[in-house]
Amino acid sequence: MYEWAAALAKLGVKTLSVADTVGLATPEQVFSVTSYLIKELPQCTIGVHLHSTPHGRKAKIDAALEAGCLRFDGALKGIGGCPMAGNDLVGNMDTEWMIRHFGEKNLLPSLDSAALKESLRLAGEIFV
Repeated sequence: MYEWAAALAKLGVKTLSVADTVGLATPEQVFSVTSYLIKELPQCTIGVHLHSTPHGRKAKIDAALEAGCLRFDGALKGIGGCPMAGNDLVGNMDTEWMIRHFGEKNLLPSLDSAALKESLRLAGEIFV
């Protein structure tokens, strides 16, 4: 995987997101891969796109944070997932939950609460 990430960085890609789209990565794997890429590709912003059950999401997010990651993908209301996962409980990380979690850690300098509220309302109308 590192070879592909390094090749993309060499082409000038500045942001790379590591994805666990089937939700099988352990927190240890999230930490290991993320910290390695952050160290080896300092010219890039390394992010994560993680899928998880509600039970495992905190440990995965915290592992990425511990690795130095500050870019996280989420989905409003946790909508979506990977059809190959074979488990309808493994889906995108819920943006609203992530915002609360990052807020508890004082990692959100500013957030447009009105825009978030409106986005959640729209997502509820469109997807749920």
